[in-house]
Amino acid sequence: MRNMRYLEDVATLILNKEACVGCSLCTVVCPHGVFEMMDNKAVIVDLDGCMECGACVNNCPVYAIKVTPGVG
Repeated sequence: MRNMRYLEDVATLILNKEACVGCSLCTVVCPHGVFEMMDNKAVIVDLDGCMECGACVNNCPVYAIKVTPGVG
């Protein structure tokens, strides 16, 4: 979804890689493919693709993801 951009460098998405348990739910629920799995951990591969919907935050079982919806 790299062609779907509004503003660059404003997303508030933060991933705590240390807390990630590798469940991969963020990769499933993110509508813009912001996350991928690498070495059994989630990584942010397209921060500017984040629309701050909060789906990843609401589905992370260990609260490893934070976002402030509507800021970016």
